[in-house]
Amino acid sequence: MDSPNPNATETEAKPRVEPEAEPHEELPSPPEAEPTSYVNEKIRKAYERLILWGQNARESYNRSPRLQKVSYQGKFLPAFWTVAAIFSLLVNIVLIAFIISFGRNFFALKALVADGLVNGLSENLALMDKAHIVATIPVQTTVQLQDDLPVVFDVPLKEDTQVTLSRATVVDATTYINGSLVPLNVTLPAGTPMQLNLDMTIPVSQSVPVDLTVPVSLLVPIDLAVDQTDLHQSIVGLQSAIEPYQTVLGSSFNTADDISMCKPWWSGWLCDIFFGKP
Repeated sequence: MDSPNPNATETEAKPRVEPEAEPHEELPSPPEAEPTSYVNEKIRKAYERLILWGQNARESYNRSPRLQKVSYQGKFLPAFWTVAAIFSLLVNIVLIAFIISFGRNFFALKALVADGLVNGLSENLALMDKAHIVATIPVQTTVQLQDDLPVVFDVPLKEDTQVTLSRATVVDATTYINGSLVPLNVTLPAGTPMQLNLDMTIPVSQSVPVDLTVPVSLLVPIDLAVDQTDLHQSIVGLQSAIEPYQTVLGSSFNTADDISMCKPWWSGWLCDIFFGKP
């Protein structure tokens, strides 16, 4: 700051001489350019308006002694320390307000994070580790079957049928004539029909070649315990990672009275300001 001047009264009593207005400087003509496009014309007009605004601002500054007294006058260090002090004061006020606002809501945020996030996450991970994956998986596919299947079975045959002789057949027979047994040779001509009563069992034993495409459609139920899969190690790792946070957030201080530093009289008033009165 400037030292006080004993002749300040005399100086203030003198009429202030208004600085003569500087002669109006002619606007520098922009570089000649051919009006080849609409964009070039807009740029030229913006450049002229910028030069005119700068000249008007300088003239306003020269005509206002009060503005000259308040504004920067070439004294770098006083101006720097003044701006730095004002900026530091504003930053400190904002930081103090933020810290006090955070302290008033500290225990509510602690309870929210501890109960709603950390403890809830740990409990749900434990339940996940004990869970079972139960589902029904539909399976639809085709199976190509190529093999020789042995076939062994008996075919019972019991049936009345009629056969026709394809050629003449001699049949030896016996008959009784006058009580005496008489042998006979009977020739049956071709085409003679004969009634037969079949009662037999036919054994069958052979290999049957099989070449089939068999469609398969199944519903496969599954029941998997999570702790018997690879997910178990991942769940245990997550529980170990959040255990330190659970220990810290689960501590017993839930109000300012539970903090030992807030109990003495010389620091209790600071805790009342920071945390608020319970």
